[in-house]
Amino acid sequence: MSRADAYFRDQMKEIKERGFSDSAFSVRPKWQDGASAHTVKVFGYVTRYDLAEEFPILTLRKQGFKGAVKELLWIFQKKSTNIHDLDAHIWDAWADENGDLGRTYAYALKEKIKYPEGEFDQVDYLLYQLKHNPMDRRMMLQLFDPHNTIYTKLPPCVMTYLFDVSDGRLNMTVIQRSGDCLAAAAAGGWDEIGEAVLQHMLAQVSGLKVGEMVHLTNNLHVYDRHMKYIDEILSNEEYPAPKLWINPAVTDFYSFGENDFALIDYKATKLEEKFVVAQ
Repeated sequence: MSRADAYFRDQMKEIKERGFSDSAFSVRPKWQDGASAHTVKVFGYVTRYDLAEEFPILTLRKQGFKGAVKELLWIFQKKSTNIHDLDAHIWDAWADENGDLGRTYAYALKEKIKYPEGEFDQVDYLLYQLKHNPMDRRMMLQLFDPHNTIYTKLPPCVMTYLFDVSDGRLNMTVIQRSGDCLAAAAAGGWDEIGEAVLQHMLAQVSGLKVGEMVHLTNNLHVYDRHMKYIDEILSNEEYPAPKLWINPAVTDFYSFGENDFALIDYKATKLEEKFVVAQ
């Protein structure tokens, strides 16, 4: 069993047995037919992986590894908020007529900031600190800015990345304000895939080994119309966690391409029915 599968089973148990339903409250998300999209949620779920031992990806349900990598590079390399720069359609529903998502995700990453060492955006300053001041306790990336929430339909869900270097290993904590478990935020799901790849990238170009990844989701939930899929997923066969291959020749963060990453021996079961995501 992979660690991600074990966490996923625990998440589903928590949601089914101890989750809180918001069905008695007014909620923002809606289904395509206009009905309110209610959820069952748990508060403050934490996963923890040693990325030197295992890549966090579900085997109980097949995940879109390549798509998660594309999204990661779109946000952290291109620093784009326009879906026309992304070879995927996962954000189409939240884009305006020009394909722009507004001030979300990469918007905060591309802003130039004056630091004592010079002018950098957040990503470039993190890369500088990892190489020149790895004991700094302020190494982070912050995607959520409350001033920008009125300028986008969907403020960043994955919002804060915190970094630590210990004994030559790069560790990372990720804070997620809200997570749609079956769409992206489950243990070993879309979000954790991207986070783990990012950590591997940062470690490699900084001359560090990859270390632990901690992921805290403040509001981890399953939508009411998705609850029926849980038992089907849990009944699937489990497989060992795959290995991540990352091109060892790449030493510049912005030189990585989607073909510089691959999973070795990834086996998983596909969920045949496509479910609709609430908006």
